[in-house]
Amino acid sequence: MHQRNKNSIDERLKLALEGAADGIWDWNILEDTLYFSSSWKSMLGYLKEELEDSLDSWKNNLHSDDIDRVLLEVEKHFSGETEKYEELNIVNGKLKDAQAQLIQSEKMVSIGQLTAGIAHEINNPIGFVKSNVGTIKVYLQDLIKMIDKNKNNFKNWSEIKSEYEFLVNDLDEIFDETNDGMNRVIQIVKNLKDFSHPEEAEWQFADIEKGIDSTLNIVNNELKYKAEVIKEYANIPEIECMPSELNQVFMNLLVNAAHAIESKGVITIRTGVDDRCVWVEIEDNGSGIPDSVRDRIFEPFFTTKELGKGTGLGLAISYKIIKNHAGKLDVTSTVGKGTKFRISIPIKRIRDN
Repeated sequence: MHQRNKNSIDERLKLALEGAADGIWDWNILEDTLYFSSSWKSMLGYLKEELEDSLDSWKNNLHSDDIDRVLLEVEKHFSGETEKYEELNIVNGKLKDAQAQLIQSEKMVSIGQLTAGIAHEINNPIGFVKSNVGTIKVYLQDLIKMIDKNKNNFKNWSEIKSEYEFLVNDLDEIFDETNDGMNRVIQIVKNLKDFSHPEEAEWQFADIEKGIDSTLNIVNNELKYKAEVIKEYANIPEIECMPSELNQVFMNLLVNAAHAIESKGVITIRTGVDDRCVWVEIEDNGSGIPDSVRDRIFEPFFTTKELGKGTGLGLAISYKIIKNHAGKLDVTSTVGKGTKFRISIPIKRIRDN
């Protein structure tokens, strides 16, 4: 049945080609068969029956001085060594480099826009670490003076006991608070490095729920004054992905969600798994996207934000990143009620054939 259908399609194709005024020839490499249209034969001065539709017929009509050169060119063409192939490979390489640079550029622009918030997040723990270090210095100086003054005479211990115990207890709390502050700074810097480094954009198995948490730390200052973040994680499995690029998608969607909320709202992040894919939903109860522009939001350089607030590349690049992961990025939105973006990505990488 399959062969009969194929033959029928081939016959209809030949009829269509015969009806064309252009000279057409076709080489089926898999079956090693050739087809020459009547117009093509006529252009070369042959009657229809004079030139058989076969590779041998084509070879026999090559001039003896040309046959070796022509066959060599054909071989080079199929191996990708001809000049046009080389030019195409060069152009493709340049396009890939340009795309990588564009993604990295948008990533750095995003970080630049968040710099004030990130600086604030770092300054908070740094501020109380600095303050605590100053307090520790004063406490230690007082403690040393107290001990030096009384080291040869502890008969008045009852007089200094309460002050001594206060200093010791408060030092413990200050050290704990200082350590917590330093850990927060270390975590912020680590998240920033994980997010911004292009060399980490490699295919690997990763926990994208951890990636979302890492991204939330980066954009925390952007979100905390605008929305309560609710996480409904399903403990999804690790997936084969480019974690750095997915984090960029999460950041774009989270920042957009915050910008869509005028005063105080809610951003809900959900994860789940269906068959061979995992999914992530980022939903806000902000202003929503009008129907008139919803079909354009993934277009490069399209933005509804005021000048200086956005490049118009965030969603376009996010869409491209998800597409490169053989996934889908869908949006549903109602004006006045909010917007929900849903990302679906295969658990294992789907490689091109």
